[in-house]
Amino acid sequence: MKLQSLVLAAATALTMTSAFAVPAGTWSIAAGAHMVDPKSDNGTLADGAFSVEVDDDIRPTISGEYFIANNVGIELLAAIPFHHDITLTDANGDTVDGKTQHLPPTLSLQYHFDGYNMPMNLKPFVGVGVNYTTFFEEKVALGDLELDDSVGVAGHVGLDIPFAPTEAFRIDARYMDIKTDAKLDGNDIGEVDISPWVYGVAFVKQF
Repeated sequence: MKLQSLVLAAATALTMTSAFAVPAGTWSIAAGAHMVDPKSDNGTLADGAFSVEVDDDIRPTISGEYFIANNVGIELLAAIPFHHDITLTDANGDTVDGKTQHLPPTLSLQYHFDGYNMPMNLKPFVGVGVNYTTFFEEKVALGDLELDDSVGVAGHVGLDIPFAPTEAFRIDARYMDIKTDAKLDGNDIGEVDISPWVYGVAFVKQF
């Protein structure tokens, strides 16, 4: 339901007209940091023998956006690798520790509510796109762990707070549909559902 709401908001915004303020051909760069906060209850593995918990992590991020039309941009989000601890818990409450790293580049089509004469010249935006997450450096004490790459829908909402004509402070949140099939020593053992909310802050510069 959360993702459906984001997609609906993005679709509605893209059909609206306004007094345009960001012209087509504009570029923007946003540099900051984001926290990947996985959903609770990340699934079970080995026919229910283990429940899975994936912890959160914060890393620097950078995004670039090109405006293909007035107020409408295409954004690519990139980051340095996120690191996550993984905890497997069996029916007796005993735990096995693991870890992984991942990169979650995300491409989004976005609409910026720029030129709407909002208080303090605030500039909200919404977007929808696709996330590709690749996992590497997987480790677990039980054996050779492998997590498959994931492709899923991503939603984006945010707010730019200008402090100069071409500069702003940004706060934003994304929902990413990230699910990965897990293998142990080459054998399929189930799916890990990470599907995080990703919260961030950034400095934005337009060119």
